[in-house]
Parts: sequence; structure tokens; C-alpha cells
Amino acid sequence: MKRVVCFGEIMLRLNPPGYGRFVQAESFAASFAGAESNVAVSLSNYGVDAAFVSKIPAHEIGQMAVNALRRYGVDTSLILRGGSRLGVLYLEKGAGQRASKVIYDRSDSAFALAERGEFDWDRIFSNADWFHFTGITPALGENGAALCREAVQAAKKLGVKVSCDLNYRKKLWSIEEAGRVMGGLMPYVDVCVAGWETAAALFGIAAEGSDAVINVPSKDNCVSIAKKLTERFGFESMAVTMRGNISAVENTWSGMLYTGGAAYFGPEYKIQIVDRIGGGDSFSGGLIYALLENYNPRRAIDFAVAASCLKHSIENDFNLVGLEEVESLLAGDASGKVQR
Repeated sequence: MKRVVCFGEIMLRLNPPGYGRFVQAESFAASFAGAESNVAVSLSNYGVDAAFVSKIPAHEIGQMAVNALRRYGVDTSLILRGGSRLGVLYLEKGAGQRASKVIYDRSDSAFALAERGEFDWDRIFSNADWFHFTGITPALGENGAALCREAVQAAKKLGVKVSCDLNYRKKLWSIEEAGRVMGGLMPYVDVCVAGWETAAALFGIAAEGSDAVINVPSKDNCVSIAKKLTERFGFESMAVTMRGNISAVENTWSGMLYTGGAAYFGPEYKIQIVDRIGGGDSFSGGLIYALLENYNPRRAIDFAVAASCLKHSIENDFNLVGLEEVESLLAGDASGKVQR
């Protein structure tokens, strides 16, 4: 069985029930959220040996986060326990033309204060085939950036394949700082994943020719972005997600995989969104699984797009679908009929 290590922060997610606004809330639904933990859950649901590495407080709230991952078969044995607080993400789900809104309360969390030397990377990567991180971890400060550099250097030394979702978060750092820090990490990355806007903005690449109505780039622009970044950083493959924003609850969704000098586009789905958060992470999880299984590029991007399409129908961050459901959608069953 292939083994994937995911590294990052998991947070307590609090959101008003349904589509309520923060100012209306009299209660909050609690779950757990984090880009890298989302990927680990996706992979575990596909039968991959997925481990999540982080630093989480030893108190009961921290244990809740660990239990949430264990529930879906994620290996939590490499998580460090310490620190005094778990980061919090407040989410207000959008509806119609009103966008979703996220408020972070993650300063001085146990993970944000973790330092170089705390993680035994030789042990962490001892049986690993793949390492995944995102641009969110370096955005947490100097410690996060240093830990990511320490991790990718160890992974490359040990022959572990590295993937990264650029995942720019403007509430955490500036585009200039993100481009500088992530640019220093990219030479260690084999497979890069990014939304087309993020990939273009972070590294100063023009992304002209988008649909002005729903903000989707032309296929030629996606290929151009991926080709330029592959040449700049030496990626083995680059995947670009393509989201068209019709409203907060209706999007178009597709993606592209650029590898071996050729581009492969997945199917485009028109999706009705139950919960958008974690959609990109489910794409990464699907892509990593497909590449680990040595799917050809066409099938790999089709699988990743279908997996993430399904995630948009599921409450909370984790993508709780299995292989059979993804394969069913790929086979053309998009009716949503009751299964009896």
C-alpha cells in the first residue's frame, strides 16, 4: 500500500447553521478543517495509507481533532502534542450573490508556534512514498516557512515525491511575500497544484483571455501558465483548477493537468454547492491518488475533477466519498437518483 504524509494545521471550524450570517448566529456547528488534513482524509477514503503530521494541544479540544481524523482511518501517530490552543476558523456560508466569508483565529496556535527541529523527518518519511503540503503553512509565519523548507529538503534527500497546492490566502500574507517564499520552495516540488488565478498572481504571469462573466480562463491561458511555471521550477507535473463563479451556490468546475509537455483537460461540471470549503483539497487528494495508481494523464485529471465535483455536495471540509462513487460519476452517472 502506498503511503502519503500530509503536513499542516488542523483547526476547529465553527459556522452558523445553514446559510445564517455571523450576526444572526445563536449557535455554531463544530467540525474540523485544514487543507492538508482534508487531503489526508480523501486519500484514506480511497484506501491509501495516509498520515497527518502536525502539532496539536494535548487537551480535550485537541483530542477531538485527532479523533476526527482517526474516524476516517488517517494515521495520527506522528502528530506532536503540545501547545495551549487549537486554531479556529469561522465560516459564514454564502448564498446567491452573497459570498462566503472566513474569519481566522489561529495566531499563537500550537502549530503556528512549532519550531524547526521538533519534527523527526527521517522517522516521518521512513516508509513514505509521497509528501504533501500547501502554501497555507508557510503563510503562518517564519516558523511555518522554515518547517516547510526543512520538510521538503528531507523529503527530497530520502527520495519522497513532493506535491504542493499553492493555496494563497490573502488574509494571512501579501501576494509579494507569498511569491517570494513559495518561489523558494518550488524547486523541491514534483507536482504543483493551483487555481489558475493563484498561479498567475503569485509568480507574475499574465492570465489574459478569461471569461469576464464567470471568471474562467481560456484553455490556452491555463496551458501557458502551467508551461511557464514548469519551465521555471522544473515540475514533473502541474495541475490547474478552473472554477467559474456564477454565484455562491452555482459554479462550473474543471481542471487541467500539464505533464510531459502536453495538456489534458478534465470534464466540466455545473455544480450546485452545498459546501465549497475543501473543494480544492479534494482535487489534490484525487490527483495524488490517481498519480500513485499510475493512471494515465487523461484518466488522472478526470478522476481529480470528478472527486472534487462530488465534494461540493458534502457538508464541512472533508470529502467523504469513496472510489465507487467517483468511478460512477466518471462513467456518466450524474443524475443524483436515489440508490436503492
